[in-house]
Amino acid sequence: MKCPGQDTQYWKPGAIYEVKCPKCEKPVEFFKDDTARKCNHCGHRFVNPNMDFGCAAYCQYAEQCLGTLPEELLAQKEDLLKDRVAIEMKRYFKSDFKRIGRSGRAARYAERIAKKEEGMLPVILCAAYLRDIGAVEAERKHGEVTAEHLEQESPLVARSILVFLKAKEELIEAVCDIVGDHRPPEDGDDLNRKVVFEGALIADLEDRQKETPLAAEEIEAVIAQRFFTNSGKQEARKVLLK
Repeated sequence: MKCPGQDTQYWKPGAIYEVKCPKCEKPVEFFKDDTARKCNHCGHRFVNPNMDFGCAAYCQYAEQCLGTLPEELLAQKEDLLKDRVAIEMKRYFKSDFKRIGRSGRAARYAERIAKKEEGMLPVILCAAYLRDIGAVEAERKHGEVTAEHLEQESPLVARSILVFLKAKEELIEAVCDIVGDHRPPEDGDDLNRKVVFEGALIADLEDRQKETPLAAEEIEAVIAQRFFTNSGKQEARKVLLK
């Protein structure tokens, strides 16, 4: 079966267009499914700047598709992985929308912090989405969900998801190391773990505010005591002190 996005019978006006060569600025004609083309004037080969690879985050044929892309785009594969992990997290939690929403918010806050702190986004986002993924197994095996149970179960489920998505082994190990340790970080701990912890803490405090709100000075005290990065503190204030 051919992907509808690549089948010309579904194409609309604008599917064929011209792009200026970045070297000589002469026009180069692109079809929307061209990953790269060579300029007939100067011979420079460059990537299609208008091509959208977002579908690779969910398409079952993503691996075949990504394998044919030029090296410039293969570098984006880990960035696409986070979107696929988010989808697998939602599938795993099924109709548990509370956990889905909380994991999504934790990942969103962690991403904002990571971009300012220059953390490793693929590791941080995958770990943020999968930090509590062991909750289902914890409830099934132990009848409750504690930090200790999550430390036992989350790495096992996270590894199975990342292996299924064909993530690199070093990324899998880094993510499992983070989701397998729910204790508050210490000053000397890895930045990635601090950022994941801060994203999760903001999501937890946000939920708490809806039930038993803390006063502004109490929130400031928590931020001063439990957050490590300046960006995490800023994000916490932005979310919690509206």
